[in-house]
Amino acid sequence: MWCLLFSKSNPVQLFLKCGPIHIRKVTNMAKKKKGKRLHKTLVEQILDKNKISYKQYEFATHTKGDVAQMEVDHDQVDEHHIYKTLVLSGPTTGPVVGVLPIDEHLDEKKLAKASGNKKVDMVPLKDLVKTTGYEHGANTPVGIWEKNHFPIYFDNSAQEQGQILVSSGQIGRSVELDATELATLVHGTFTDLLE
Repeated sequence: MWCLLFSKSNPVQLFLKCGPIHIRKVTNMAKKKKGKRLHKTLVEQILDKNKISYKQYEFATHTKGDVAQMEVDHDQVDEHHIYKTLVLSGPTTGPVVGVLPIDEHLDEKKLAKASGNKKVDMVPLKDLVKTTGYEHGANTPVGIWEKNHFPIYFDNSAQEQGQILVSSGQIGRSVELDATELATLVHGTFTDLLE
């Protein structure tokens, strides 16, 4: 079982072994059912507007100092189906987005080549909200595309897996949806991004 740590002072995500996990999965929002529901995030409203089916997820989180920690329950969700959204910048494109499994590492050279840059670097944490509109740990390809139209690249594994989870714009909140539909919505490109 792994925990993803979000640090306000360090943009690098850390993974640690952790204890018991809690997750709440909410039914497919395209269907109207009675029961407890989470409020819809802006990302979920955009998906509704574009008639893209999704499932809401809420992961337990807690904060230690300046680190917000999201916990994943392996009985409910395979962590390799949860995708992180990383924001980098290159001299040719400016900001560029890489979306890859949470338990993998980005190969910056591969993203640079795919995006037509000689080199890309992580956007400094202090500039992240100004660049994307989202705090560290809440970046989402849907919201970033809607607000900024930055180029977005998905690792090939997303297309192979079909259904993936991405952030819905708030720490601890995710949506599960079809990777190809997501890439179409955000004009994304599938490519190899992994180390």
